[in-house]
Amino acid sequence: MKTYSIAVIPGDGIGADVTDAAWSVLQVAARTCGFALNGTEFPWSCAFYKETGRMMPEDGIETLRAFDAILLGAVGWPAEVPDSVSLHGLLLPIRKAFVQYANIRPHRLLPGVQGPLRAEKFDILCIRENTEGEYSGAGGRVHQGTVDEVAVETSIFTRTGVERILRFGFEQARARRGRLASVTKSNAQKYSMVFWDEITAELSAEYPDVEVSSYHIDAMAARMVMAPESLDVVVASNLFGDILTDLGAAIQGGLGFAASANINPQRSAPSMFEPVHGSAPDIAALGIANPIAAIWSGAMMLDHLGEKDVAVRIIAAIEAATARGIGIFPGRDRTETITNGIIAALS
Repeated sequence: MKTYSIAVIPGDGIGADVTDAAWSVLQVAARTCGFALNGTEFPWSCAFYKETGRMMPEDGIETLRAFDAILLGAVGWPAEVPDSVSLHGLLLPIRKAFVQYANIRPHRLLPGVQGPLRAEKFDILCIRENTEGEYSGAGGRVHQGTVDEVAVETSIFTRTGVERILRFGFEQARARRGRLASVTKSNAQKYSMVFWDEITAELSAEYPDVEVSSYHIDAMAARMVMAPESLDVVVASNLFGDILTDLGAAIQGGLGFAASANINPQRSAPSMFEPVHGSAPDIAALGIANPIAAIWSGAMMLDHLGEKDVAVRIIAAIEAATARGIGIFPGRDRTETITNGIIAALS
């Protein structure tokens, strides 16, 4: 029997609840389809930071490198650990060390889910550059605590980084409906974003079968609200992609449905899969977190590992559950109820 080795990092807040739920569904799906998932859990979190002074051990990256994939719950507990510490201590180092440069987030309405827009049908795949750009961490502060204090944050855009994420986007568009929207702000950022636009134009010549459109970030935000059905694949920088995908989550009914994958397309290191709803400290341990985003992320993990048929079955089970009204209203159904409904649909 084929066995996949999965690093499981529940993290903080509702991360533990939704990770347990996703793992339960994944285990049922694996047993049904004749393969196994061997999970190793790591307690790396803000609680771990408070105990050790680190979000993960010094050898954490090398420890994770041995796994086939990483399943992450949620990280963050801002009342006790600043988000800048938790983000730069765990999530960003993993993305960068494992060259997980493609952050993939699907946005569509599940059956039975009522979004805030009049549009009833859209299917957007947002692809966010995940390792450089505005989140490169280049910069610093001088004269701290004085009236002359200066803070500098430098965005880093390399030809390698921009070209590979755009090429990934073109390939995804080619495999879907053949439309790619590239998002910048080149009217205001005349170096980095013009650079991005130029590379988009260069690559478009290699993909004559893909219809390419370029949008400014503000125009794309408006289009996602006014005409989401017109979009197919959307590619953006780290910051712009981060903002647009939260908007995408909102129009698909909320963060409880927001799945994501941090992909190393060359498969030279493990990829990481996570819901993007955050740790939600206000509902932590109440048993009412919606696990659908985590379960959907788990399906994306199986798809990446090559178990595509099983991934399709899990998505179909999620759709069957939401079509019956399970998990479509925030806080109405308990995490366990939603999980059991999806497992029942898998049977």
